[in-house]
Amino acid sequence: MTRRTLTQTLTAGLATHLAARAADDSEKLVPPPGYTVMEMGGLKHFVPNKPEQIAMLIYPGMTALDLIGPQQAFGYMMGAKVNLIWKSLDPVVTDTGVKLIPSATLLDIQQPDILFVPGGGKVTVDLMSDSEVLDFLAREGKSARWVTSVCSGSLVLGAAGLLRGYQATSHWAVREVLPNLGAQLATGRIVEDRNRITAGGVTAGIDFGLYLAGKLRGQDYGRALELMLEYDPHPPFHSGTPAEAPTNIRDVATGMYAPLVKSAQASAAAARARWAKA
Repeated sequence: MTRRTLTQTLTAGLATHLAARAADDSEKLVPPPGYTVMEMGGLKHFVPNKPEQIAMLIYPGMTALDLIGPQQAFGYMMGAKVNLIWKSLDPVVTDTGVKLIPSATLLDIQQPDILFVPGGGKVTVDLMSDSEVLDFLAREGKSARWVTSVCSGSLVLGAAGLLRGYQATSHWAVREVLPNLGAQLATGRIVEDRNRITAGGVTAGIDFGLYLAGKLRGQDYGRALELMLEYDPHPPFHSGTPAEAPTNIRDVATGMYAPLVKSAQASAAAARARWAKA
């Protein structure tokens, strides 16, 4: 037997083993409460018995990509109803000028299954003291199956009192604010603690969307989405984290964010003061 023949034989045997194992695992797929198993094109996945209600907060000046990444994944989940929500149905202009159209107002939404908050810059810090938004999040967060955020959206969840006692993360520039909102700081790209899922900055929203889709529909469904979206990032500069970035780049970015961090710390202190009076 030649080396080539041996390699082909071993490869074929391994492929057969993995296929059999995958089929066996698929057959053992046990749906969570409220879901059934459905097969589509040989792919078994979970489908909710009634449509999941996903409420994704949008607001003027927010970072568009914080929302677009997970919304793309959620939009591909069969059986999910995704609403972009704000105080009114007027178009919302994001940080890059992209206009988003709300499909519902805060008053329209009651007991969503998934509550999501994206981040941004100063506008997000301002939202940390917006009583209408905070009251909505605090109320609906009590019953939501998943309370989630991307980037500095976790600061808004924190200001609403929804991260007290939970591990959480945020954009690297502002995540140190989280302990002042009662959260336990974690630095993962995706941090899950019970029914709270928070993600890091901006592009982590894509990871988060795929991750939650995998939890809601099964890992194979998540894998299929990842392939459909061709999500295989190869960053050109490898400077996407403080640890990877050159010192001079990191110092410049840190300096740029310093006023925002100071403002966020002040808003966190104001949130704690409100809690003390409650």
